[in-house]
Amino acid sequence: MALAIFDLDNTLLDGDSDYLWGQFLVRKGIVDGPSYTAENRRFLAEYEAGRLDIREFLRFQLRPLAENDPATLHDWHTEYLRDDILPVILAAGRERIADHAARGDTLMIITATNRFITGPIAEELGIPHLLATEVEIVDGRYTGNSTGTPCFRDGKVTRLEEWLATNHADLDGSWFYSDSHNDLPLLQRVDHPIAVDPDKTLRAHAERVGWEILSFRTPA
Repeated sequence: MALAIFDLDNTLLDGDSDYLWGQFLVRKGIVDGPSYTAENRRFLAEYEAGRLDIREFLRFQLRPLAENDPATLHDWHTEYLRDDILPVILAAGRERIADHAARGDTLMIITATNRFITGPIAEELGIPHLLATEVEIVDGRYTGNSTGTPCFRDGKVTRLEEWLATNHADLDGSWFYSDSHNDLPLLQRVDHPIAVDPDKTLRAHAERVGWEILSFRTPA
């Protein structure tokens, strides 16, 4: 069975789950609206430009997890999944997941977004394996810190290599679907790199080296 790996944000989703979570917190009045929105937009722009300091972003993004109890966070996430995520799940992405599942491929999401946000999304999509940035829990509460290697840029390769070793698996016949030039390190490792609605940098690279380019937003 081949490994079929999907990026999440702006690949399977018509949007960024990190950013949408931040906007959900603003809408609910959980964080200070103007300042949080400004920082959220700054980090998104830095990510898109390939300049994101992942450690700085995680300190910002994980703070609300530390400031609220897990039961409340769970209730908020249920509302966020319903109102903010389900409407932006792309039908063509679901179809591609189903195609790989029908072939017996092993399904995985690999994303820089933290596991608190992405765990329930992966479940909704029916994808059993998730590599995400991990968040620290002590005595049943989030600390606001991440643990291990952030699942970002080269960190995605590191995390995947760890998973492959643990699961006695390999990348023979593997696929990776992504929209972002930040994922070039992993796209270059798989047998079938697919640029999905790619940003300008990734599109230029994919065209230069002959990778498949497709859209989950526009009918074929």
